[in-house]
Amino acid sequence: MKSKLSSLALVLLLLVAALMQISAVVRDRQLYRNVAIQGVAQSLAGAQTLTGPLIHMACTEEWDTRVDKETRSERREFHLVAAPALLTIKGNSQLEPRARGLHATQVFNLKAQLVAQWTDTQALQPVAQHAGSRMNCGQPLLMMAVSDARGIRHASVRIGGQPAPLKPGTFFGAYPRGVHAPLPPSLARSAPLEAQFELELVGTQGISVVPLGSDTHVALRSNWPHPSFGGQFLPVERKISDQGFEASWRVSALASTAQQDVAGKGGAGGKGACSPLGEGASRGGCLEAFSVTFVDPANTYALSDRATKYGLLFIGLTFLAVGLFEFMQALRVHPIQYFLVGAAMSMFFLLLVSLSEHMRFDAAYAIASASCVLLLGYYASYMLGSWARGLPFGLGIATLYGMLFVLLQIEQTALLVGAVALFAVLAAIMLLTRRIDWYARFRQAAPAGAAAA
Repeated sequence: MKSKLSSLALVLLLLVAALMQISAVVRDRQLYRNVAIQGVAQSLAGAQTLTGPLIHMACTEEWDTRVDKETRSERREFHLVAAPALLTIKGNSQLEPRARGLHATQVFNLKAQLVAQWTDTQALQPVAQHAGSRMNCGQPLLMMAVSDARGIRHASVRIGGQPAPLKPGTFFGAYPRGVHAPLPPSLARSAPLEAQFELELVGTQGISVVPLGSDTHVALRSNWPHPSFGGQFLPVERKISDQGFEASWRVSALASTAQQDVAGKGGAGGKGACSPLGEGASRGGCLEAFSVTFVDPANTYALSDRATKYGLLFIGLTFLAVGLFEFMQALRVHPIQYFLVGAAMSMFFLLLVSLSEHMRFDAAYAIASASCVLLLGYYASYMLGSWARGLPFGLGIATLYGMLFVLLQIEQTALLVGAVALFAVLAAIMLLTRRIDWYARFRQAAPAGAAAA
């Protein structure tokens, strides 16, 4: 008995090593997928963040000071920024897959209309800090920044109802990528002022918007049914269906520091805009924004990785079932047979990840689980001595795979369902063995084992 237990312990160690190798394969394939997605982003455009529109103007102030009877000229450079009083954005984002090899990611095409309104532009009036200084300001620029300018497919602007030419770049500190339109000083300082942008922007992974208006209203539609809303502001209204989603945000400057961060530090290379994936937001290293990430629910590697975490539990429950058959029916199952059963259980996870690269995850799961159930049911009918024992064993394995599929589909309540299922299995084993005299069983098993030896 001791030698058999030692053999079974060795079998379990070998199977644990096999499961670890399979988990490493899943992680490697996940890494290859991430590299492929990054390759698409590098060739097309990455996650996009909209900052603006706003008006800025570069100024310098020069003054003379006397040091040791010498006159020296000093100067300071600064930016004046006028954020819109009302910023309205309406956008429609259509997604389509782009693949690199076996791996695909979603690429969005955003068509948006942006309307920025200034009730006054007093912020563009320079104020001297030194008496008798000489003030010199450049031409005011109306700009709109994006995080990856390669994604700009089309951009146009109408200022005060008249079309204006757009030029690349923003000439604005930490936000150099985007477009700008020079404004006549008289127009820049007139109020009210309205600018209407038409923008077509492509990218991957997600979209962020920095709420630069004193009041910012954003309405976004998309054909993607799996959005993840993030950033510092969640939508006030949202509707999600199989055909896509609609969401709207309303943000006041009273609730956001975005205007102050841009106006105070943007011209000197201050904070960058937050990533749609939330990078840097928790450390305060980026502008406040709200975002939509286009989550891909068909990430088969994430599901496969979650499935392999249950591998040891499945093998343990299977060994327990074989052991109960062996003990209750006075059978003798060799450790090699335990190893073969465990190897078949382990192969399920390798089959799952390899098949899911070429078909839908649920279809790959059905094929891999059905193959393993048929193999184990057939083998168990000979290992346990009859089809009457092999069939219930195969049905039990099928139940385990069915439970695992349910756990993978209900991520939010997987712990609860898994705990209840394990409790039910334990309760069933205790009820089936409640009348067994274990001492008598072991005394009977000992002479039988010695005689067979």
